[in-house]
Amino acid sequence: MDHADHVTRRGALKTAAVAGAALVTGCSHGHHSLTNSKRSTALLSSDFYDEGVFNKKKAFQAYYDMMERFAYPIPAVLKTDEFWTSDFAQNDFANVGMAGIFWINNKEHHYFAHEIYLLPGQMIVEHRHTISSEGPAKMESWHVRHGMIHTFGEGEPTDDLPCRLPESQLKADAITARRCLTLSEGEIGTLNRVTAPHFMIAGPAGAIVAEYGTPHYDDALEFTNESVVF
Repeated sequence: MDHADHVTRRGALKTAAVAGAALVTGCSHGHHSLTNSKRSTALLSSDFYDEGVFNKKKAFQAYYDMMERFAYPIPAVLKTDEFWTSDFAQNDFANVGMAGIFWINNKEHHYFAHEIYLLPGQMIVEHRHTISSEGPAKMESWHVRHGMIHTFGEGEPTDDLPCRLPESQLKADAITARRCLTLSEGEIGTLNRVTAPHFMIAGPAGAIVAEYGTPHYDDALEFTNESVVF
């Protein structure tokens, strides 16, 4: 058993997405495969904006390109409105953003499955899940299917970080979770406690992460950065 941090969240299929990573307890399954051979060409945030407006079509194409590099099957549903992407209104998509799809969010029987897609080095903004008028605070685990992620959560801050924190979030003083642990392909991490702040950052090849948890409620998602729009 490892201890890891990590997470993610998604708000709904509104404008986009969420999710992240927090301190977690996790189990390793398999070796640490960084898949650096699938590293992509560096992306610039300016590639995804037209006169300051976030271009989702360009964003989706970047994720499709990453899926092809990972030999990840692209089902038809990922070409519909059920597949969403967001820059969290940070205007820094190459560094801060995500794409995702809710495979299921069953509030009656209390289970949830979600896929998270992150471009190389991309961060899900820090967030936490609180109690909703509809149900309890969300608990979740993350299963890295392709690539790798650096998870951040509660605990003793990590001195030598293995990845770069986005300047846009540092300037906004929007990062409080400083304990970093890495999950590689095939590994699983779990949020250390409900309501804990957390986020994640993809490795150099990007990442595709399956999230399993209790139901997601839009009104229970809180961001550390008050400028985030979900």
